[in-house]
Amino acid sequence: MSNHEPDWHPLDELMRGDNRVVYDRLREICPVAYSDSFGWSVFRHRDVVEILLDSSRFSNSVSRHLSIPNGLDPPEHTVYRRIVERYFEPERMKEFEPCCRQLARKSVRALVTQGEADAMEDFARPFAAQVQCAFLDWPSRLSDILMDWMARNREATRSGDRKTLEEVARQFEGYVREILAERLKGSVSQRDVTASLLKEKVNGHPLTEEELVSILRNWTAGEVGTIAASVGILVHFLATEKQWTETLREQPELIPPVIDEVLRIDGPLASNRRVTRCPVTLGGRKISTGERLSINWIAANRDGTVFPQPDQVRVDRDPQMNLLYGAGIHVCPGAPLARMELRLVVEELLAQSRLIALESQPVRAVYPASGYEALPVQIIPS
Repeated sequence: MSNHEPDWHPLDELMRGDNRVVYDRLREICPVAYSDSFGWSVFRHRDVVEILLDSSRFSNSVSRHLSIPNGLDPPEHTVYRRIVERYFEPERMKEFEPCCRQLARKSVRALVTQGEADAMEDFARPFAAQVQCAFLDWPSRLSDILMDWMARNREATRSGDRKTLEEVARQFEGYVREILAERLKGSVSQRDVTASLLKEKVNGHPLTEEELVSILRNWTAGEVGTIAASVGILVHFLATEKQWTETLREQPELIPPVIDEVLRIDGPLASNRRVTRCPVTLGGRKISTGERLSINWIAANRDGTVFPQPDQVRVDRDPQMNLLYGAGIHVCPGAPLARMELRLVVEELLAQSRLIALESQPVRAVYPASGYEALPVQIIPS
């Protein structure tokens, strides 16, 4: 337990307004800041990259529960990572794209038909849940259950109530165990991701039920929340940056790099955790072995020393510096799927609408969520 005096009180400061303001301020005045709730928060790009590229000093094993593969360190991480990466290879993405396109088209059509809607409640969250169910070959009816679970998980995380968090985690594990039991009963398609996982082996042994649940929980909890936040951020961008919207209509090849830039400026995920494996010095602060670190993706990706004019969308930046999907051995394995989902959503929004505008003032999400909680928009069809 650290004896440091707190540099900030995140659970007070992050409960109001745009959290980027808080993160930007701390990056400049206290780039490695201590708090009782987060431990050491790291805000500067170069310090974050140092952590990401050195698993010998900074461990990912931070959870009391099994977390595969992102909660493991080498050499265990390497074995499981190899399994997970196969599900996001180009051939699988190519095979899944028509289904993803259909869901994007259907979701955008429903939004456009409404005319006026909350882009988060009526579009972003349902789309993210539906695509995840389709990718994992789960019944579409589970998308509503998944959205409800994500909402309760956000509230439990925000409250910090360990008992509630454990109850929510057990509930999700129950859903996954039911799905796994169904897969064990009968034949399924060759493309079925969940069924395929049942055939995977580690060191010659099949994955245990605990390992399977962990992989599927990480894919789902990590993917749905960040995709929903990303879609909301992108809708807000299209509604407020008219010149860029028209540019993307005329030059659709710019859609992928612009998406990455927009999500660099307004990140869908605030932070991830690490723990020190030895005494380290970061940003001039001496940190002991076994202390908690919080990598702040949003602050690092808005660091003006790396991204001049950080609030401007510029497609001439070095994409390798953008930490949207992380870096190093723990870079997000699901990035190919996420990029495809977001590209297809933007393409469909541009194709099916003539105008996207804010209907009223949006409401920013409260930590630990990012992006928008509510996003009232008006859509005029093309």
